[in-house]
Amino acid sequence: MSSQFFENHSCEYFPCHEMPELNCLFCYCPLYHFTDCPGDYRLLDNGIKDCSHCIFPHQPEHYSVIIRQLGGTF
Repeated sequence: MSSQFFENHSCEYFPCHEMPELNCLFCYCPLYHFTDCPGDYRLLDNGIKDCSHCIFPHQPEHYSVIIRQLGGTF
């Protein structure tokens, strides 16, 4: 089992998005406060970032992108 992927089947919100593989490792996206976030978000009229339809952090292939964005190396 890889430490880059985790599905939490016991979570009351699982699945939060309908997709074949749902990576729960970044359940709360660590890129929320980034202005150059690569995910699909929109800004509400009050300036709050709405990520409710974004699946970027839940896609297993984006693990390395998120780690790099956070300043890590991969």
